Amino acid sequence: MNDDDPSEDTDISIERRLGLLREDHKDLDDAILALQERYQPDMLQIARLKRKKLALKDEIGRLEDQLTPDIIA
Repeated sequence: MNDDDPSEDTDISIERRLGLLREDHKDLDDAILALQERYQPDMLQIARLKRKKLALKDEIGRLEDQLTPDIIA
């Protein structure tokens, strides 16, 4: 293992960021479910949370792509 390889530090920071984003994504999912189970759910708030959740999913995908090497077949 080369301690001078900056790509390792970058990969580690990306992995940490991915972990946090995945946790936030799950928390939003739980919040959405809780709101939907209410007697009179606030549909506007649910829609906002769903948009935020989708944005997190997109960011997770971008970061995962950074970790995956490009393979040209």
